[in-house]
Amino acid sequence: MSAAGRRITEKPPDDALRAATGCDRAGWSALLDARGATGRGHAETARHLVEEHGVSGWYAQSVTLGYRQERGLRQVGQSSTGGRPASVSKTASAPPERITEAYTDRAVGGRWLPEAGSAVRTHRPGRSLSADWEGRHEPGLRPPGGGRVRVGVGHAGLPDAGAVAVYKGFRRDRPTALEGLLEH
Repeated sequence: MSAAGRRITEKPPDDALRAATGCDRAGWSALLDARGATGRGHAETARHLVEEHGVSGWYAQSVTLGYRQERGLRQVGQSSTGGRPASVSKTASAPPERITEAYTDRAVGGRWLPEAGSAVRTHRPGRSLSADWEGRHEPGLRPPGGGRVRVGVGHAGLPDAGAVAVYKGFRRDRPTALEGLLEH
């Protein structure tokens, strides 16, 4: 996964940041304040650090994220688009084709995920699947091999940490329900 795709929740210590970038967090924050970075987006700010100050990609992301969190522009765990992701997953012993059917066939899907009805976004039979369920959920599968498939149900764009907890509590049993359905 790229540095941009990672959720950075811990900031590197100032000595490590200084060794890697030539400046500590307070110095970068002062520079970004002087540039008016609170009024600019995450991507623009990180790109500025890379292009104008020679900061490597990962550290540019870390500095930018830390700055935005310190200035109250972003919370820990929040994506750059403002929402929070949540997911639950399980490794199941079932052929990938059966799992694909469980996501894409309304009759089968409704037996394990009550609001079944998906729009498949990407699909490589027996290899991968991602789809939207009623515009909110992002189910997926990834075969790790050995006759087993990693299945998951996720949601992007939840408003806050409380909504993430509610979602995970409600969804925690869905991959297990899918596995039970596939074993019969």
